[in-house]
Amino acid sequence: MHVGIILAAGSGSRMGGPKATIEIAGQRLVDRAVTVFHDGGIKDVYVVLGAWQGEVPGAQVLVNPDWQTGMGSSLRVGLDAILKNPDYSSAIISLVDLPGMTSAAIREIADSSREIVMGSFKGKPGHPVKFARKYWKEIKESATGDFGARLFLKGRDDIFFIALDHLADGKDVDTPEDLAGMNDGV
Repeated sequence: MHVGIILAAGSGSRMGGPKATIEIAGQRLVDRAVTVFHDGGIKDVYVVLGAWQGEVPGAQVLVNPDWQTGMGSSLRVGLDAILKNPDYSSAIISLVDLPGMTSAAIREIADSSREIVMGSFKGKPGHPVKFARKYWKEIKESATGDFGARLFLKGRDDIFFIALDHLADGKDVDTPEDLAGMNDGV
């Protein structure tokens, strides 16, 4: 069974506040991400929060007490939680600040039979990413600072890339200017 992890713990320093609570078309980014996972066929979704903490309907909220240390600690918190459930066979991981992510992109990654799957946009690696359970402990051990799973992935030749350009937009929202561009298109 697939499980989803949405990393949403950062302070959004370039944005001026936590991105999880930013609204586009009247919907918080965190709520939109959970909906996209559910609509993509991922029933169980965990959201890792930190700088902002609150309720997220439809998701299991996890709090990263060390969120200031970067994405790596948030990924470890998420993996720790899902390792407790033996029914989970693979994790689909994404970031909260990808408003152009779609349920079709989530489903495309989840449906792959490969064990390590990465979405790509314009030939560049992106999210979502899928990892089979057998890799979770190794990923946890390598996740540090703002690297998340990057050190685990570095130099591997068994990553299966799926181009998602036709299904989603891999652009993240980092600044108020990025957000203004998103709201202009709504």
